Formats: sequence, structure tokens, C-alpha cells
Amino acid sequence: MSKSSLNARRISYLALLSAACVVGRLSFTFLPNVQPMTAILLFLSLFLSLPEALLVMAISLVVTNLFVGFDIWTLGQFLSYLGILLVFSTLARLPLVHKHLWLQGILAGAMGFLYGFLYSIFNYFLYGMSVFWPYWLQGLPFDALHAGGNLVFYLLLYPVFQTLFHRFFVKH
Repeated sequence: MSKSSLNARRISYLALLSAACVVGRLSFTFLPNVQPMTAILLFLSLFLSLPEALLVMAISLVVTNLFVGFDIWTLGQFLSYLGILLVFSTLARLPLVHKHLWLQGILAGAMGFLYGFLYSIFNYFLYGMSVFWPYWLQGLPFDALHAGGNLVFYLLLYPVFQTLFHRFFVKH
């Protein structure tokens, strides 16, 4: 993201995507770990840039955590999202993955498990736990919900976001 690319239109678009993440996350709080926010961030890292995805992620986490609870775990969420966005943006650019939506969907689902693993590592050190693996294994059902939500939202929202990103950011 160069300085010249961060114009008023792009800032407005990123603000709207942040709002979509916030509304999406808050709308699905009744389902643990199921939300469209992760899929939207994955789209941003794929179609725009990793720095823009990280910016929207940081804004979305701060705003949503003001509603659902803000504490040290927000740092764990930030670091976990950073990890999955780095991995996804790297792997999604591989020609085989980039060419096949179903592989991207599987990768998006896998990011739910990676997020849970990274978040468990953060909590392990934060709370000074003596054993990691049982703690992480207990969280796998929630990671599976996150993975399933990512898969469904990614496949459902892909055509919408592909069209939006192409319309607003591809030079004709």
C-alpha cells in the first residue's frame, strides 16, 4: 500500500469494510466463533494487500471488543489474526490455490484451526499454564466452528467481494 494509493476513496472503502466486519461479528455473537469477519479479512489480504487487511483487522477488533469485552486477550486476537493473514496471503497466491475457489475455501477453513492454535499459544504463555496440549485440544470444537464458518462465509461471499474489489480497485 503506497502513500499515493491511500486516497479518500480507498480510506472510505476500508472504513466500510471495517464496519462490515464489526456488524458481521456482532450479528453472529450467538454462535461461538462463527462470523464473516475472518472471511472478509482473508478477501482483503487476497484482493488488496496484507497491510490493508491488517488495518481493517485492527480497527474491527478494537471496535467489536469495545462491545463484547476488551482486555489483554485483544492482543492475542490481533497476533492470531496476524498469523492467519500472513499464512493465507502467502498460500493463496500459489498458482494452484489462486486458480481454484474450492482450495481457497479449504484454506480459509484451515485458518480457523490455525487461529485457535495461535490463540491457545498466546493464552498458554499469558496465563502461565503448565501443559499446552490438553488446553488446545479442549478448544478444538470452537476451532471447528470457526473453520466451518470461515469455509461457508468464504464460499458465499467470494463472488460479492471479488466483484466489489474488481469494480473499485482494478484499473480499466
